[in-house]
Amino acid sequence: MTETTHPRMLEGIRVIDLTSIVFGPYCTQILADMGADVIKIEAPPIGDIFRLAGTPAVTPLMGACHMTLNRGKRSALLDLKTPDDQALMRDLLASADVFIHNVRDDAITRLGFGYDAVRALKPDIVYVHCMGFGPGGPYSDLQAYDDVIQAASGITTLESRVDGNPRPRYVPSTIADKVAGLHGAYACLGAIVHKLRTGAGQFVQVPMFEAFTSFLLEEHLFGGTFVPPTGPIGYPRQIDPNRQPFPTSDGYIAIVPYSEANIITLFQVMGAPELLHDPRFDNTMARLSNATEIYKELAKLSPARSTAEWVVILNDARIPAMAVRDIADITADPHLVATDFFHQREHPTEGTYLEMRQPVKFSAAPDIVVRPAPMAGEHTDALRKQFLEKTA
Repeated sequence: MTETTHPRMLEGIRVIDLTSIVFGPYCTQILADMGADVIKIEAPPIGDIFRLAGTPAVTPLMGACHMTLNRGKRSALLDLKTPDDQALMRDLLASADVFIHNVRDDAITRLGFGYDAVRALKPDIVYVHCMGFGPGGPYSDLQAYDDVIQAASGITTLESRVDGNPRPRYVPSTIADKVAGLHGAYACLGAIVHKLRTGAGQFVQVPMFEAFTSFLLEEHLFGGTFVPPTGPIGYPRQIDPNRQPFPTSDGYIAIVPYSEANIITLFQVMGAPELLHDPRFDNTMARLSNATEIYKELAKLSPARSTAEWVVILNDARIPAMAVRDIADITADPHLVATDFFHQREHPTEGTYLEMRQPVKFSAAPDIVVRPAPMAGEHTDALRKQFLEKTA
């Protein structure tokens, strides 16, 4: 892999990142992928606790999740309760375009890095606060982690609507953290564009609860959209118990009969054209109102062939379909292999590792290469030297 030969999308933008775990680091990973100079400020002695997530290859504090979430960044271990490290932090902020943190309001103010204090150092700073819950409500001062937000948003009850099991369940992913991180990334970019246009910085709040609830209810607000409600909350197609991967003779397959033409073609290529004369499916309105019955019929037809056979047949018929793959096999996916999505790199201390390419491609910067995830405090001394020389 060659080094970047084009200017990177956020070349020259410096981000001081005082976030940890997933929400904030995922946001700043996206910015780093686009070329921002992200300086990750970590508390000694171990830094971001998420460095411990995943067995490290060689070095302690270089866990698998850190290798992904904190790629492209520089790391400085600073104790922000000490005068010297506070002074360096002030110098860093004075040089920055963006300051992003996930520290509670009262705590960051006591440290001397609340919005007013930072704006005094850098009047045009984009100051981004990643928080659990937005200000003004009864949850404002509560701590928030992914499980808490999943519970509070109601997503833990969606599976109950599908299978009838009343027990709430978490989505097995840090989904709320990552969704909030994406909101944080576009918030940063929007504020940067505003700054470039007007010369003015601003205070940006990114509340995890509100971000995830907005994401969840895009479709699931459904009948609750209108006043008075026209039906229950919950998008019926998503919570239909029969809308599940369909069994084949040797596994499972996802089939999406989404359009009118898809449904007609699907019954034909699956060897059951007679179903088009069934009163449940013999006209457009009947097919639309009996979607769950269509899923039931597909589940009866799909075991007749193997997954591979169905994939060929259905894709040839232009019906959306894909084999169900175990997540453990995803790195061997032929499309991702062909596009070099997972590519091997050499880390200076950890050896060979897999890196996922940035999924978004920019024609103006097609060959972006980011630096590997840093050791804890890897760049502290260099930053001290750089800023001490400036002030000497």
